[in-house]
Amino acid sequence: MSPADATTQAKDGSSASGRVARLEPRTLIALGVTVVLWASAFAGIRAALPEYPPGELALLRFLVASGALAVYAAATRMPPPRAADVPAIVGLGLLGVTGYHLLLNFGEVTVTAGAASLLIASVPIFTALLAMFFLRERLSVWGWLGILVSFFGVAVVALGEGEGMTFDPRAVLVLFAALCGAHYFVLQKPLLRRYGALRLTTYGIWAGTIPFLVFLPGMTRSLSNASAGATIAVVYLGIFPAAIAYLTWNYALSRAPASLIASFLYLPPVLAILIAWVWVGELPTTLTVLGGVVAVVGVAIVNTRGRTRAIPA
Repeated sequence: MSPADATTQAKDGSSASGRVARLEPRTLIALGVTVVLWASAFAGIRAALPEYPPGELALLRFLVASGALAVYAAATRMPPPRAADVPAIVGLGLLGVTGYHLLLNFGEVTVTAGAASLLIASVPIFTALLAMFFLRERLSVWGWLGILVSFFGVAVVALGEGEGMTFDPRAVLVLFAALCGAHYFVLQKPLLRRYGALRLTTYGIWAGTIPFLVFLPGMTRSLSNASAGATIAVVYLGIFPAAIAYLTWNYALSRAPASLIASFLYLPPVLAILIAWVWVGELPTTLTVLGGVVAVVGVAIVNTRGRTRAIPA
């Protein structure tokens, strides 16, 4: 292994010697912000969807996110990406923004919330598998056990919410959304080292927003007819769960192995239930609470015993 490889692995929180990858306080804070904001997105989407169709909602949400990032980019005179990296950045935007949100939004038109949450819970599994091939990361048996424990916990949460687990043909759209998310997390890792979290988040969201413009006529009509509450919900989704949460997620991803970081994706569904309990008084069932505890335990196993390693080239 070259000194450069060793330095890169040290920055990512992994080492060939197999030491347990420990997350720095700043990385944990970034993950905490991401988890809370992504969990709150469920309530925001629920508030906006009755007045904004899925495509129009996605466009307005990411126009707001793009605008907020554009203000920062102009204020800091953010340089453009290298021409050679533009195709990769566009591809990332199509995967992590366009593809993920369109597939998920249209899939959830008919797929039950329980089935959708279970399918999206496969993202950490796909991420860990892809990281083995693209990033030479490896989880120990404990790491895989923790991921499976969390997956089981999310399944229990889905059952506890009483939405049912019926799968219809649109379920495949949600599954493809999970695949898009996993590829986005893994494939952006090399570019994060070059551009940093803020610049790459900005470029990716801009690239992913452009295809949404096909929904511009419908969005304009929805915007003129929607209530102030629904529009405020979309603005919130654009600034916080989109712009800020993507940024904090990418910051964490730039400082730790993708397979380890992805395990935290089991927490937003659990936290969303707690937010709904406090915010709108929706009491979780005993089964939901039990599933949430199991999901958290699984994440803890991954992050204390997962031992993320680099696979020798």
